[in-house]
Amino acid sequence: MKTRTLTVVLYQEDNLYVAHCPEVGTVSQGTTIETAVANLTEATELYLEEFPLPDTSRPLLTTFEVAYA
Repeated sequence: MKTRTLTVVLYQEDNLYVAHCPEVGTVSQGTTIETAVANLTEATELYLEEFPLPDTSRPLLTTFEVAYA
């Protein structure tokens, strides 16, 4: 069994936390951050059983600011 470190992007939507894995495209949710990440982990593992990822490097993650009216 292989292991791989993937990225989780979290945001809050009403009373739920939504977790997204940009490398795979899987999304899940939960009432806590821990539950959202656990649900995302399960969804991603199931997805990868059918659609394995090629060996690539991890994406770079940063932030930026924009000005708007």
